[in-house]
Amino acid sequence: MGRFLRLLAALVPCWLVAQQGAAQTSSYNGLNLSMGNLSRLSHAKTRSISPENFTGEKGKGGMATEGTGAQPARDLGQGWKVSPSVKIGPKEVFTLAQIQGPGAIQHIWMTPIGHWRFSILRVYWDGESQPSVEVPVGDFFACGWGQYAQVSSLAVCVNPRSGLNSYWEMPFRKSCKLTLENLDEEAMTIYYQIDYALTEVPEDAAYFHAQFRRSNPLPLKTVHVILDGIKGWGQYVGTYLAWGVHNTGWWGEGEIKFFLDGDVNFPTINGTGTEDYFCGSYDFDVGPRDATHYQEFTTPYSGLAQVIRPDGHYESQQRFGLYRWHIMDPIRFDKDLKVTIQALGWRSGGRYLPLQDDISSVAFWYQTEPHAPFPKLPDKDYLEIR
Repeated sequence: MGRFLRLLAALVPCWLVAQQGAAQTSSYNGLNLSMGNLSRLSHAKTRSISPENFTGEKGKGGMATEGTGAQPARDLGQGWKVSPSVKIGPKEVFTLAQIQGPGAIQHIWMTPIGHWRFSILRVYWDGESQPSVEVPVGDFFACGWGQYAQVSSLAVCVNPRSGLNSYWEMPFRKSCKLTLENLDEEAMTIYYQIDYALTEVPEDAAYFHAQFRRSNPLPLKTVHVILDGIKGWGQYVGTYLAWGVHNTGWWGEGEIKFFLDGDVNFPTINGTGTEDYFCGSYDFDVGPRDATHYQEFTTPYSGLAQVIRPDGHYESQQRFGLYRWHIMDPIRFDKDLKVTIQALGWRSGGRYLPLQDDISSVAFWYQTEPHAPFPKLPDKDYLEIR
C-alpha cells in the first residue's frame, strides 16, 4: 500500500499538468509561456524594438546609416552596430516603442546611463491618455537607490554592470506606447530592447500597472501608502521598497495591510512584520548574537537585494532595497484596493517607536481598464536621493 500511495502522489501532479494543457489547447496563443508549455507551437509573431529597429518591423533591423555607433562603424558601414543606443536630452521625453496590437510585451532590457531616479518610465495601453505605468526606472527594476544590486527573481533580473530586465507579461489589445522622460539637467544615453509577441489576447487578460510613491520623511504616527484609490477588478502582484532609515536600531516591525473591496478601518489581509512580508525573519540577521548583520538575499519571489551600509563619511544612512512578488499568491480584488505599511522600531521599555523614515515604493498589479488617475508624480527635487 505504501508503494502505491507514493506512486499515486508522483502521478497526480503530472495528471494535473496534462489536464491543464488539454484545457488550453484550443486557445493557446503563445503567451503565458513556462517550462511546461515551451515546446507547444504557436502562430504568435515574435518582434523586437531597439535602436537598431525602432518600429519592430519584420526584416528591418540593423539598417541604420547614422546613430551613436556611426563613428566606430565608419570603416564597416551599414549593418555593423551603427545605432545601438539613443541619447535623450535634458527635460526630453523619448518614445521607446509604439506598437499596434493585439499582443503582449514579454521582456524589457535596458541599461540607462544617467540618474536612475530622474529617468521616468511610462507605459500607455490602447491609446489611453494617462499612463498605467509611471515609475523611475531604477525603482521599476528593484534598484531604487541609483546603485547596482544583483536581483535574481522571476519577474525582474538585474545583472552586472547595469543590465535591467523585466519579465512581467504586459498584454494589450489595440496598442501600447512606452516612453522615457529625462528629468535631469544633462543628457542621458540608453541602450534598450523590448521583446513582444503579436497575437490574440484572451478576454480575461488584464492590463499591467505600476505606481511609484515616496514619503520622505514619513510623518510621525502615520503609515506609508503603497497604493490607494484603485478601482476595478484585478490582482496585486508585487511590491518594491527602497527604505532609508533615519533612526538607529531595527526599523522593520511595521505591518503591511491590504484593504480589499470596501474595507475601511481594518484590512482583510494583515501582515505580522516587514521582514515577514518579504519572506525573511528576525531582522534578516545571521551569525552569532554578538556579530549579527543584515544578510542580503535574492530569490525567485522575494529578496533583500540591497543593503547600503554607512561608510563613516558621506554615506551616513542605512538603506535597503526589498522586493516581494505575488506570482504564486496574487492578492485578488473585485472592486477596490488600498495597500499600506507601517514604519516601526523599538524604544525604551519594550515599546514600539513610530519611525519617520524615507520610504519609496512601487506597487505592481493587473486590472481591467479604465484605471483611476495616478497621483501626480513628485518633482525632481523630491525624487532626488541624497
